[in-house]
Amino acid sequence: MMKGLTTLCYIEKDGQYLMLHRTKKEHDINKDKWIGIGGHFEVDESPDECLRREVFEETGCTLGSCTLRGIVTFVSDGRAPGAGVTEYMFLYTAEDLQGEPADCDEGELVWVNKEECPDLNVWEGDKIFFRLLNTHPEFFSLKLVYDGGDRLMYAALDGRPLEL
Repeated sequence: MMKGLTTLCYIEKDGQYLMLHRTKKEHDINKDKWIGIGGHFEVDESPDECLRREVFEETGCTLGSCTLRGIVTFVSDGRAPGAGVTEYMFLYTAEDLQGEPADCDEGELVWVNKEECPDLNVWEGDKIFFRLLNTHPEFFSLKLVYDGGDRLMYAALDGRPLEL
């Protein structure tokens, strides 16, 4: 696993996203959160290879076509132990999932209506993803700075600060 590089995909079908409710792993930064499908790069993987592997590992399905929508830079500002970390995430969308999702060892896979996703227990920055995926057709760069925990302190879209 390569720290600092991840992928995330919102897979859509019939107006719903396939979401992973992270409930099974101990010591999980995403514990009890709802997230898309993805994970950390393995050595020598491209973003596309990482995403396809992670989708298969987490769902048992094969990902067909997908679209790279943006790069998200996460920064934890160093106020908490182990903080001060920067992570770069390649954010994708897809509508071509081949197969039916199987049980996942990281949590429960659930199809959720797209408009309901921001109301789930998600990271504050994920609410920005959902808005951008629906309203911002161009490729984007998003920077999210957290306080070392769950509190989003700063966000910037394409280098310009966003109002929180």
